[in-house]
Amino acid sequence: MNCAPEYRPLRQQLAGANVYLVGMMGCGKSSTGKVLARKLGYRWLDADQVLETAAGRTIPALFAQEGEEGFRAMETDVLRQIGQWHSCVVSTGGGVVIRPANWGIMHQGVVVWLAAAAELLLKRLGQDPTPRPLLRCPDPAQRLNDLLAARESLYAQADMRIVQTGTMTSEAVAAAVLAALTTALHHRSRERYPDISLHKEV
Repeated sequence: MNCAPEYRPLRQQLAGANVYLVGMMGCGKSSTGKVLARKLGYRWLDADQVLETAAGRTIPALFAQEGEEGFRAMETDVLRQIGQWHSCVVSTGGGVVIRPANWGIMHQGVVVWLAAAAELLLKRLGQDPTPRPLLRCPDPAQRLNDLLAARESLYAQADMRIVQTGTMTSEAVAAAVLAALTTALHHRSRERYPDISLHKEV
């Protein structure tokens, strides 16, 4: 894949390191990931899709048949496989941050938290036909708030946080990620890349 000319220096600095997008369901990991991959000339991977292909079952079916714990174990196995590849933008599942082992894999690359307010997430999810097993409950809004409260400190382990507004398109979010990466890597070009700690907020 061809990298956009303006991002060739960034791709060179990344040196094949994967970029992992984390965040709550509805935060735009897939749509943003596709744009990032196109700009960087990277391969885009949806970790849930890779898992579904490997298991031969859908995510809702896996949740129903294996339970959340069984699903999370399979998710880690898939992430470990992805971690052996390079030059990928990886859109992860919302709960991937729960398991410490997953962080060990993702921090070999760069982890970007796509943050958004609960109200914006709920609005997007209402417009998205994708089945969400964890929101199959009498009060999805409360469930979403509970999940966000429980996971925020985990998402905060990411190397950088991009805070979205309701008016930002996927292109705008991707541009913010790329700008933050460019700035952070420029300032830390002399450091060994896997040890980079960005904590950039946009």
